Amino acid sequence: MKIETYVFGPAMTNCFLVYDEGSKRGWVVDPGMNPSQLLSRMQELEIKLEAILLTHAHFDHIGGVEAVRELSGAPVYVHRAEADWLTDPAKNGSTFFPGFPLVTCQPAEQLLAGGESLELVGEELKVLHTPGHSPGSVTYVWRDVIFSGDVLFQQSIGRTDLPGGDYETLMRSIHELLMELPEGTRVLCGHGPATTIGREQQSNPYVTGGL
Repeated sequence: MKIETYVFGPAMTNCFLVYDEGSKRGWVVDPGMNPSQLLSRMQELEIKLEAILLTHAHFDHIGGVEAVRELSGAPVYVHRAEADWLTDPAKNGSTFFPGFPLVTCQPAEQLLAGGESLELVGEELKVLHTPGHSPGSVTYVWRDVIFSGDVLFQQSIGRTDLPGGDYETLMRSIHELLMELPEGTRVLCGHGPATTIGREQQSNPYVTGGL
């Protein structure tokens, strides 16, 4: 299995393509705005997507959903708390930033609650409901990797000043769920470089209380 990272849109949002070279099956996490590079790569590799996984439904993470869904026919997964964010620019935040296009998508095919185990490409992905940055933020756990969206970053955490954000809720998600994962777990964040749980346990000031 391989993971490729792409950075899309003005918000520099990370998108991840995960695929098996042998079977040419895979999934995508958070297809951001203007994902032409991802689309070209999927066609080049002849990847058959089994899922489009959303960590949450803010506009910078869903801007490329329709383009990827149209090319692949893959179902979209999102937490049920943000199901209507896909169709509502006011809820997904695209109305709050002047100069950004309004983002709308068709409804998701699969709604998540947290606690599920998904089987994709013969692999198990566990879904953790990790609200705080947004009410429906989820973290996908696969092998020794997590896709954390905007919950946890290298040396930082997700913002909580957007509608539906809550700092105390976010910190509970981080401490009670993410920080309980093995230290060697790789954290593939929604923005910025990757990190590990162990590194953030030791040096993230929001986690250590060093602020």
